Amino acid sequence: MPPRKTARFTPVGTKIKKARTGKKMTYDTLANETGFSIDFLKKVEAGKVTPPVGSLLQISRALEIDAGDLLREEEGRMQDRIKAYTKRTSNYAYTTLTPGAENKHLKAFRVKIDAMNAHEGVSYNHEGEEFVYVLDGTIEVVVGEHVNTLGPGDSLHFNSGIRHHLENIGKTDAELIVVIYNP
Repeated sequence: MPPRKTARFTPVGTKIKKARTGKKMTYDTLANETGFSIDFLKKVEAGKVTPPVGSLLQISRALEIDAGDLLREEEGRMQDRIKAYTKRTSNYAYTTLTPGAENKHLKAFRVKIDAMNAHEGVSYNHEGEEFVYVLDGTIEVVVGEHVNTLGPGDSLHFNSGIRHHLENIGKTDAELIVVIYNP
């Protein structure tokens, strides 16, 4: 049997850098368009940090590209993509629940956050709305200056244009469904 060809996977950071340099956009411009620090953007492009979904939406909007393109694997990996693409960061993982919705306004994700951890980096905001439903664990969602504590079965719907931050404040891993609407 001939050896199976391995499909090439392009990391999210590489895709962002390619889009940014292809548009001749400086880090300064991208930082001003997203509100992220240049240091954070450089870490993302270098693959040292994988931004949360909301941050990817902000970056893709600033670059005028589809956020789904950042998460989409190469066509040769369609079998893996059908199973849903999972992205792991230092303290949380997310799986798309809407594969193939790259050009849609609504995207859903299953998110797992390790115990006693927050999304890495600063709080974030992006145009649109966000809905969070907790399956397991206890999380804290800070929207602006308002702190929301949610447990299993609890949900929160908020304007994602307001700075927000998500943190697992429990002693066990938290699992949630996050639905993002981006007009």
